[in-house]
Amino acid sequence: MKWKELFSRVKNMEPDQVREFISSHPEGTYTLLDVRQPKEYEKARIPGAKLIPLPDLLSRLEELDPQKPIIAY
Repeated sequence: MKWKELFSRVKNMEPDQVREFISSHPEGTYTLLDVRQPKEYEKARIPGAKLIPLPDLLSRLEELDPQKPIIAY
């Protein structure tokens, strides 16, 4: 699978919009994807976020469910 097939173009979401989305959708119905580096993830992260650093994303696409919305930050 190519990474472009996994993601669809959407407008950017503001932090309040992301909070609203998370609060209005049950956990497990979306993926919260943290693409920062491990040290950044260790310092602070959103609970439930999956860490896949951006340089590793292409080789780890199989870890993401293409049927679920993905919120990347």
